[in-house]
Amino acid sequence: MKKLIAEFIGTLWLVLGGCGSAVIAAAYPELGIGFVGVALAFGLTVLTMAYAIGHISGCHLNPAVSIGLAVAGRFDKKDLFPYIIAQLLGAIAGAAVLYVIATGKPGFELGGFAANGFGEHSPAGYNMVAAFFAELVLTFMFLMIILGATHSKAPKGTAGIAIGLGLTLIHLISIPVTNTSVNPARSTSQALFADGSWAIPQLWLFWVAPILGAILAGFVYSLLSPEQE
Repeated sequence: MKKLIAEFIGTLWLVLGGCGSAVIAAAYPELGIGFVGVALAFGLTVLTMAYAIGHISGCHLNPAVSIGLAVAGRFDKKDLFPYIIAQLLGAIAGAAVLYVIATGKPGFELGGFAANGFGEHSPAGYNMVAAFFAELVLTFMFLMIILGATHSKAPKGTAGIAIGLGLTLIHLISIPVTNTSVNPARSTSQALFADGSWAIPQLWLFWVAPILGAILAGFVYSLLSPEQE
């Protein structure tokens, strides 16, 4: 139960910190943090939680990460469903907290609420194929970073830095494409609150592509450097 509570809290922080920076701070007149600030915010949420709860739950904060680790033999498959539920609930709670804060400003318009999308709902108008390919490849690379940084032969104590910076880089690449998901829980939480009826129908891509990328990375990394070696 402690592991699930940790995953709940960590995923709440990921959504509140990352999506919160996008919704509240990114476009603030003259002082807005922009794409770079949002990318850094997502990376910082993972980095800080890696050291806060990594020793409790492993700090997955992401169904795709849990699945990729399970495929690579780094995570007990019997814990997979409970972890995913905890992550989803944490993400939704984070989005709810953000909603309460953001709507406290007079004249605030909900808009996309940092939801992920493609086509006309991509920040730069990228189509479905581009969005799918970006989410698949970038999640694959994210899992490769995680699996490498947490390997028994990797330098000790630095995994959180590598993973946090990796997520920052992923956001720097793909915010214009999809608003960057690589995390089905994060995508689900924002889709539930986004204005209009577009986000839920597009949500399938932000489950399928990241999970496929994570599964592929789990297989590839276990061939490159199996933990038992």
